[in-house]
Amino acid sequence: MPCSIVWFRNDLRLADNPALIAGLGSGRAVVPLYVLDEETEGARPPGAASRWWLHHSLNALDASLRALGSRLIVRRGPAERVVAEFAAEMDAQAVYWNRVYDQGSRERDARLKQAFVARGVSADSLKANLLFEPWEVKTLGGEPFKVFTPFWRACRGLASPERPLPAPRNLPAPDAWPASDPIASLRLLPGAPDWSGGLGATWAPGEAAAAHRLEAFLDGALANYREARELPAVEGTSRLSPHLAFGEISPRQVWRAASARGFSAATDKFLAELGWREFAYSLLFHFGDLAQRNFRPEFDAFPWSDEDDAIEAWRRGRTGYPIVDAGLRQLWATGWMHNRVRMIAASFLTKDLMIDWRLGERWFWDTLVDADPASNAAGWQWVTGSGADAAPYFRVFNPVLQGEKFDPTGDYVRRWVPELASLPSEIIHRPWTASQKLPTEIYPERIVDHAAARGRALDAFRNLKRSA
Repeated sequence: MPCSIVWFRNDLRLADNPALIAGLGSGRAVVPLYVLDEETEGARPPGAASRWWLHHSLNALDASLRALGSRLIVRRGPAERVVAEFAAEMDAQAVYWNRVYDQGSRERDARLKQAFVARGVSADSLKANLLFEPWEVKTLGGEPFKVFTPFWRACRGLASPERPLPAPRNLPAPDAWPASDPIASLRLLPGAPDWSGGLGATWAPGEAAAAHRLEAFLDGALANYREARELPAVEGTSRLSPHLAFGEISPRQVWRAASARGFSAATDKFLAELGWREFAYSLLFHFGDLAQRNFRPEFDAFPWSDEDDAIEAWRRGRTGYPIVDAGLRQLWATGWMHNRVRMIAASFLTKDLMIDWRLGERWFWDTLVDADPASNAAGWQWVTGSGADAAPYFRVFNPVLQGEKFDPTGDYVRRWVPELASLPSEIIHRPWTASQKLPTEIYPERIVDHAAARGRALDAFRNLKRSA
């Protein structure tokens, strides 16, 4: 029986999935395929927290497909080889996939298309994971934007994103299903010790959970989003980021659902956060490897430190600065960190400790359930000052003042740094001023004095500018 293959990647959903709808519209049997590629040179394998999420998301997708009389075929290996061999194995007449935007994947997809066409197999890639394609949003001079505000203004001047596509009600099956690797055989879950208990208590991966989270946010926290999104102790954000990263929900679905609630300043701000995601992907598409290369090349000469003890203290939330430590502990426990605290923690690593931002980006890549090749790297470069439309390097977050402003009652710190729970709000963000100091084995001394560290970082930046 002739068949069409639908190759799933970061689009693990049935609704608003153009590749799946194209496969269904081909009039042939549809064979859904997922390939775990950890072998291709230059490919970036998912981090540990993302692997946990991927395991559960693949199971959820397979269950949804089985409810339609279909199933997910899972294979492992270099995607370019595996997809080509699988198409030959199935004698497929067409292969459909939704676009991804990093350079290595785009080059691989182009080679696959060329190979399929040479064999008489139709191959088509579709828009599914962005509101606007990177090549659709250009300056008047035809160049890609390097600053967010005019980028987003240009986006808002384009036609509104298309309506999301409905999920199929059935999928025609092939005469015989090919062999599939069991999802468990991918060994995506942690072994012993199993550190994922906090992830399981915090998150429910999958398309249905993504839809539920969106509706709950729109019915609740959206109304106060502009203010509450900055407060880490408050459930003021959508927490849709991991669902978007794995494509369990599309940005078009989010856009349409939020817009349907009517215009408000809160809705406008929420949609602008989708805009930052679009901007990060535009940068990834036009300027290459954001996770390795400084967008601003003058930072190539920056005198980064390599103090292993300082890096480890930061990773483990033992810096002596409560808001920083709370964020890193939240990250380790749940696979997520509040965005305001991400900026504080990143500034502390790159400016107070003068540690290369790439080390922080790699830690986030490994520990975040929403690790994303565009947003994660662009965010780190923004805070560091090395990126596009970046915060200037001389803007150094003061972790004490940031804590006092955005966690004024200390509830966030008390949640994640319980050894400080008894301190009054007035000093919880500066525990070294308490009349009775905690023993260092309970809570550490500050690993650096912020004022002195800030001066050191600014001196280094001034010297960098002089030598540029």
